[in-house]
Amino acid sequence: MNGPNLGRLGARRPDVYGTTTLPALEDRLRECAARLGVGLECFQSDSEAELIRFVDTWRSADGLVLNPGALMMAGWSLRDCLEDFAGLKYEVHISQVFSRESFRHTSVLADVMDAFIAGLGVAGYEAALSDLARRLDEVAPG
Repeated sequence: MNGPNLGRLGARRPDVYGTTTLPALEDRLRECAARLGVGLECFQSDSEAELIRFVDTWRSADGLVLNPGALMMAGWSLRDCLEDFAGLKYEVHISQVFSRESFRHTSVLADVMDAFIAGLGVAGYEAALSDLARRLDEVAPG
């Protein structure tokens, strides 16, 4: 899942977020998911309400990878929605948020997430997906 402004990846602040477009990132993640043997549903919205509806639609999923964008600082409704999502939850940020403006140093979502990855560029999504698949494999019966 990708939040506000992430639909503009590749064009918005390439010095910070890189040149990979969202469609290219989603293709890369589908390939990664196929290699890992996990299903993947990609979604992006600039609306917090639409992100919440997406989570609600997929409540039975084993996990999610989310780049909330600026909702990390103000997404209280999204936080409440994620709080009782039973699957594994990974918060991902392309840039190293802790070396940027101080208002980016606190995530209102972090305490309900299982992992936080920042500063790896778009490779952070693959790291999250890989770790999610590994953790699911560890708890799988047999």
